[in-house]
Amino acid sequence: MKAFRQIFLSLAVLAAGLYVWIGYVPAAQPMLDRIGLLDLLGIEPAEVEDASEQGGWQGGGATTVVTAQVGERAVADRVTSIGDGRARRSVSVRSNAVGIITDLSLAAGSYVEAGTVIARLENEAETIALEQAQIQKENARTDAERIRQLATRGAVTEVRLREVELALRSAELAVRQAEFDLSQRQIEAPISGWVGIIDIEVGDRVDAQDLVALITDRSEILIDFRVPERVVGKISAGQPMTVTPLGMRDATLTGEIAAIDSVVDRASRTMLVQGRVPNEDDLLRAGMAFSVSLSFSGETALSVAPLAVQWSSDGPFVWAVRDGKVEKAPVEIVQRENDAVLVRSEDLAVGEIVVIEGVQTLRDGADVTVATQEDAVSHAAAVDEGAAL
Repeated sequence: MKAFRQIFLSLAVLAAGLYVWIGYVPAAQPMLDRIGLLDLLGIEPAEVEDASEQGGWQGGGATTVVTAQVGERAVADRVTSIGDGRARRSVSVRSNAVGIITDLSLAAGSYVEAGTVIARLENEAETIALEQAQIQKENARTDAERIRQLATRGAVTEVRLREVELALRSAELAVRQAEFDLSQRQIEAPISGWVGIIDIEVGDRVDAQDLVALITDRSEILIDFRVPERVVGKISAGQPMTVTPLGMRDATLTGEIAAIDSVVDRASRTMLVQGRVPNEDDLLRAGMAFSVSLSFSGETALSVAPLAVQWSSDGPFVWAVRDGKVEKAPVEIVQRENDAVLVRSEDLAVGEIVVIEGVQTLRDGADVTVATQEDAVSHAAAVDEGAAL
């Protein structure tokens, strides 16, 4: 009894499945009609409308596909390297004298112009020495003028005249020395740039060569990086490059090659290159790490839309449309771009048409009808609307 019940339930499930298949799958009735099952079940086959009358999107007949043309594009040889950034100029400002700081006119993070006095040292002794040298110079000038007047009348010897002139010259040099010593009591900015963090205050004593401040001109950032020796003959000064700071992945900057080293490193087989990136917005800092990308034009290859590339057990291929039918054309992927895939193929040529949409049901030699992109969009919208209902 239990076995009979299981058989009955199985037959009921099969009958229900067959009913659903016949009622909702348009291709089921023609197949069942060919094998004579519809006559056995007493079902009259439904008339199938011509696919062309249904806009080409229904089952049966030629498959409607969206196509694109095969183009040609140069294969880009890309080189990517990690480089270290440094400022265009960076100067460590140091004291040339020993003394106590009496005036400090700079702050950390501020911008200074070249020639600006940023610090002063105690200079009382140097000021006094300058005044004394000026007095001695004035006395020497007075003596020299008096001796010259006497020399015109023959009242002094040439030796005496020579002595006073040497004394005047020595006094002038003493004034210059005193002025120089006084000038060393103030520290000026050698370049225009940004001041880093400072560790001195008014009242601190500094010795000669003590660091006062670090001034950096970061209007441009120089990036040192290395490239493989295979591109030595391709790279040149002024060549554009793409730069991405590793700490700011969303920022993509454009720079250029500024300098190229003259030798290849034997250990790494790479060559040192220096790039230059403008920093008008002051977003970059010296010491940052950068990803540098260079592109070199190479051989040309076929260019197809990314959706056109399909895969099988034999590898990648595209569906080429020829005389209203599709043919499988094997390809070799060379490079992927944002908007295209560069391929090589002996069965494909520039200007041919390949399928980019509607590839799911294609078979080699199948008939196809080419639709425009607008038709494809309209069809997709109609399908979405029907699914929503």
